[in-house]
Amino acid sequence: MQKKEVQSIIEALLFATPEPLTQKKVNLVFESEPPQLRNVITELNEQYEFEERAFFIDEIAGGYQIVTREEYETWIRRFLNKSGRLMLSSAALETLAIIAYKQPVSRVEIEAIRGVDSSGVIRTLLTKSLAQIRGRDTGPGRPLLYATTDHFLEHFGLGKLSEMPKLQEIKDITGTADQADDSQIKMFLDEENSESGVTT
Repeated sequence: MQKKEVQSIIEALLFATPEPLTQKKVNLVFESEPPQLRNVITELNEQYEFEERAFFIDEIAGGYQIVTREEYETWIRRFLNKSGRLMLSSAALETLAIIAYKQPVSRVEIEAIRGVDSSGVIRTLLTKSLAQIRGRDTGPGRPLLYATTDHFLEHFGLGKLSEMPKLQEIKDITGTADQADDSQIKMFLDEENSESGVTT
């Protein structure tokens, strides 16, 4: 099979799948001698850059997805706003940020930080597959523990959780004198949410 044909197949798969494309998935498509996905992605990105395309392929949640370049964010956000897509609410972002930074975390711990009942917001995040149940705590009552999902990484364009800014970095940005306030850790997600058009 010619290299150009392989590139076209990988490109078609990237457009067709709603989830990040992985080497494992590619291996299922090719009957023999599956291509090395990382190498094909590199070649395609070089081609996109040379042709000054509005998109490129990014490594997200252990796989690859086609994403638009930052300079087109304004136009995409304008389109998403006019198409009626709703962003995550401030409460949902705040809760999701707490889960992302404190995971695995119980509902009681989340509510202690937020100061309000969070059962409804947690249920929304579970429904949207942005959060998941990650076992039970060993404490009294053995409450459920919550953590983020690969879907969370996909929506916010993260390859892995370690790509989220450290709390010290947020503290420096917000200029807080002491430890960063837990309500401020949603800043990063808030910005990414606006760019990605996550719906509630």
